[in-house]
Amino acid sequence: MIINYKNVELCHRELIVLRDVNFEVEQGEFIYLCGKTGSGKSSLLKSLYAEVPINSGEAKIFDYDLNKIHRNQIPMLRRKIGIIFQDFQLLHDRSVHKNLEFVLRATGWKDAQKIEDQISLVLETVGLPQKGYKRPHQLSGGEQQRIVIARSLLNSPQLIVADEPTGNLDTEIAAELVALLHDISKSGTSIIMATHNMPLIEKFPAKTFVTEDEKLISQ
Repeated sequence: MIINYKNVELCHRELIVLRDVNFEVEQGEFIYLCGKTGSGKSSLLKSLYAEVPINSGEAKIFDYDLNKIHRNQIPMLRRKIGIIFQDFQLLHDRSVHKNLEFVLRATGWKDAQKIEDQISLVLETVGLPQKGYKRPHQLSGGEQQRIVIARSLLNSPQLIVADEPTGNLDTEIAAELVALLHDISKSGTSIIMATHNMPLIEKFPAKTFVTEDEKLISQ
């Protein structure tokens, strides 16, 4: 088990957003997180990488106790987690390759050949091995989101957190990306995906939780 929350309470700006959260995630598991905007989905996701603090309860992820984690441990925790944003957050003044190289160097990679090999590996994984020279604005929205998935894979994370990754994409491209994320989970990386898209959940079923009335409810 890589995540174990027991009776967790989360607050945002001193207001309780979720209470009595019991949440377990196994290695390689795919989980959907559903709920209305403002219902606590993002707060729960952010708590996993120590951006939102645990107000009460027991919260463990990997070998870290989120109630006791020290500030200097947080970068190491976050290196084990890949994050996929809805709005891409790519650097538009440089190529895809340079975007990925920037992340690797920022997280401690120094060997030039290993950097090249890792970038090639993640681009191959997301089906864009020939796109490294392009800048983000030269790619379609679906391709940009694939690059974001590639970026999330750079440090071989144990967990990927995807916050509405298909929110800005059309139905067909969204389905391709969710299929890709399911394939990644089958290789052993756990994935938690926040989404409003019920047809996608029906097409690619997996364990589902709903945030509602300050509760996390297993469906």
